[in-house]
Amino acid sequence: MRHILALVLAFLVLLTAPSSLAKSSSHSSHHSSSKSDSAGKTEHVSGYYRKDGTYVAPYDRHPSGTAPAHPADTFSTAQHAPEPYKKGHMAFGYAADSSVTRDSHGKIKRSTAAKDSFKQEHPCPATGKGSGRCPGYVIDHINPLECGGADAPSNMQWQTVADGKAKDKTERYCR
Repeated sequence: MRHILALVLAFLVLLTAPSSLAKSSSHSSHHSSSKSDSAGKTEHVSGYYRKDGTYVAPYDRHPSGTAPAHPADTFSTAQHAPEPYKKGHMAFGYAADSSVTRDSHGKIKRSTAAKDSFKQEHPCPATGKGSGRCPGYVIDHINPLECGGADAPSNMQWQTVADGKAKDKTERYCR
């Protein structure tokens, strides 16, 4: 009797197995199609600055292998890009500190009084003097004037010429 009951039970399991497999396969195919639907949508990318200081305007990123329906659907970089970088002028989106002055062309003027005061407080590392030239060194603003930094001794430091040039490259656009 137990053998017959086991055979009937096994037979019932075999009859119901294909329908449960079909349900799970249709469920998994529906699930994967919903993933591909979300992967096919465009994604908005905000504007940002690259490491080299160039600005990338906001745009819509389309899935790989697809193109926008119409060229007008993409952002124009000209309407979103800031002004190009000009050495010695305020960077896009920054306000000048109250201690910073400008010449008649809008270019930032460094205060010689602030520079001399810094030299008195921090003598030249090469010569040890509080005035005059300092061979191999430059006075650097920790927070650049173009990025809203103060033209005051508290915002200055001695830096080697090579380090100063390297820092100037990374300060472009005030990152």
